[in-house]
Amino acid sequence: LGPCDGDYPLQKKRHGLEFLRTIPHLRPRSSTFTALFRIRHHLSMAIHDFFRERGFCYVHPPLITASDCEGAGETFQVTTLDETSRDHGPGSPDYSLDFFRRKAYLTVSAQLETEPLALALGKVYTFGPTFRADPSDTRLHAAEFWMIEPEMAFFDLEDTIVLIEECIRFIVERTEALCEEEIALLTELMEPALHSRYETLARDPFSRTTYDEAVALLSTAEKDFERKMSWGDDFGTEHERHLCEEVFGGPVFVTDYPASLKPFYHRLSDDGRTVACVDLLAPVVGEIVGGSQREERYDILERRMADSGIDPETYRWYLDLRRWGTAPHSGFGLGFERILMYLTGMRNIRDVIPFPRTYGSMA
Repeated sequence: LGPCDGDYPLQKKRHGLEFLRTIPHLRPRSSTFTALFRIRHHLSMAIHDFFRERGFCYVHPPLITASDCEGAGETFQVTTLDETSRDHGPGSPDYSLDFFRRKAYLTVSAQLETEPLALALGKVYTFGPTFRADPSDTRLHAAEFWMIEPEMAFFDLEDTIVLIEECIRFIVERTEALCEEEIALLTELMEPALHSRYETLARDPFSRTTYDEAVALLSTAEKDFERKMSWGDDFGTEHERHLCEEVFGGPVFVTDYPASLKPFYHRLSDDGRTVACVDLLAPVVGEIVGGSQREERYDILERRMADSGIDPETYRWYLDLRRWGTAPHSGFGLGFERILMYLTGMRNIRDVIPFPRTYGSMA
């Protein structure tokens, strides 16, 4: 109710997604985004239902942290120091004058803080925002996005893979049952094959391969990749999509990556060159889940920290979890927007977040 003057930007026609991104405060009124954000809601609730029904505790790790979990350095710094206090020669800034008396960052992952809780409570999960200062302006990158991060005591890598597949099937089936009208609309407007995606994730078995096997498949593929793959290289989006869409014809688990490609806390395998980890790759969007068995052996974890250039004193509390009683444990991270893109037919992460924050833009 209320007046609406003549230059109202939403008309009775189909607007392009790029145009709608310029009016994020109004685009939820369009039929496309009304449907999309309803699906986002139901998918969120399905995630909570899945973990609650399996005895997980929902925990709330901090958004402000002193650690860079991934070791990539792509963090947003949190500070109360004004510009005159920063970057003015040797010895500046003086972080003893800052709010926390040390450097602080927005979290890139809740995983490190959920481990202590899992080792006390058994099975925990968190579902919240994470932040990456990655200066990449692509359709898959955002500075603020949401992650689901479960952590389970007494789970090995195989247990984790089984749980990931169960989780994906559950949330997809639940969302499909509750969002028939919304899925039908997005099938018409965005992606004609949307129903088949639900079928694939909910009912078809997921394929499995190892990193070694995947590299061999890519190196012999009759396809002109922009970047050739060799052992020790990380997959690019073109490689992930080729594996899913051309080789396996659907989602695929890739396990046992080189230790050099993964964070220090992944459990080192007996071969000394790979780690007990898994990524779930899906067509169109690439990686949607990354997980691993955590390194529970004190001496190996300390060595891996040193090899990664990490000061063990910074993570002394993390080492204490191994020093004062430990257990095998595992966990994974599920990129909420990535799977939402797959289930809505959207090809840009900006279109599945109500108010996206991306490199160079805070529309």
